[in-house]
Amino acid sequence: MDSLTQVVLGSAVAYTVLGNKLGRKSLLVGAAFGTLPDLDVLINFGGNVENFVYHRSFSHSLLIQLLVSPLFAWLLLKMNWAKGVSLRRWSVALFLILSTHSLLDSFTVYGTQLLWPLTTYPFGISSIFIIDPAYTLPLLLSCIALCLARMRPYAQRINTAALIVSSLYLAWGLAAKWHIEDKIHQALNTQNIIFKHFESTPTPFNTLLWRAVAVTEFGHYEIYASVFDDADNVDMQFYPSENTLLAKLDDARQIKLLQAFTKGLYGVYQQDEQVIMSDLRMGLEGYYVFSFVVAQQKDQQLIPGSYQQLSNRFPLDKLGLIFARITDPKIDLATAVKEPTSP
Repeated sequence: MDSLTQVVLGSAVAYTVLGNKLGRKSLLVGAAFGTLPDLDVLINFGGNVENFVYHRSFSHSLLIQLLVSPLFAWLLLKMNWAKGVSLRRWSVALFLILSTHSLLDSFTVYGTQLLWPLTTYPFGISSIFIIDPAYTLPLLLSCIALCLARMRPYAQRINTAALIVSSLYLAWGLAAKWHIEDKIHQALNTQNIIFKHFESTPTPFNTLLWRAVAVTEFGHYEIYASVFDDADNVDMQFYPSENTLLAKLDDARQIKLLQAFTKGLYGVYQQDEQVIMSDLRMGLEGYYVFSFVVAQQKDQQLIPGSYQQLSNRFPLDKLGLIFARITDPKIDLATAVKEPTSP
């Protein structure tokens, strides 16, 4: 999730455990440690692909967080203001702040290596977009209220209410995902479409309109469905890809990393002399957030590419079309949003 969400979630968790001991100082503790796992973005893991794949690895591991929480607690107790809280309570509080960060991230599609180093599998439920105001707003308003002295008598109740509301929104996201996938699978079965890999995820800033990808042998279907749609209203558009090009490069370490991290949800495209590999889970057709140049074609031969990450962000001026599609199945996002070009 985005940094603001992790800050206010960390503050809410910290106030729940430490508020009666530290008061508003607990909000700062929660904000700091709620941000800490994402500082792994400052680490260069060796290249663009590695930085993409190894983000949310060791720093987001529940096992590592369990080990380092007592250490952080011991260090905090060196400060006078922290000595009113026991080592055990500090350890529990810090683990809860760190672990809720990781667990929340696992609700997004990106993937979070919760059990690193036992496994590098990127857990991703994909039931909430990486930025969703409906989840963040209750926690943000609560955090603001807790900073006001006159709200102190009601602080714990406000904080608890905010955590309950935001948690219920996560539960709604899971229910909406189940509802949407049932419609999509009905539509796929009606058209006798057989796929190898499938994932659904909310479109930006909401959980009412969903985008899914169904990968077949020759390409993938990009699918849009709203919670208000019938199965007949599900939009499906097929896009061919050239995944077979990877057969000539399948010994490349970076390609294997991308194949595993994307869980098979990738597309390969040839653009001029470049072979581009895109993560189909994040972005829209034509506007994928993570695309890499995996090869160059020269003299009818493919040679390993630079693995440069391409920037092709979704144009924000088209965002209104996504919100309009929530209630209007007549809007064709395949032609209204995307340009008819490669990724």
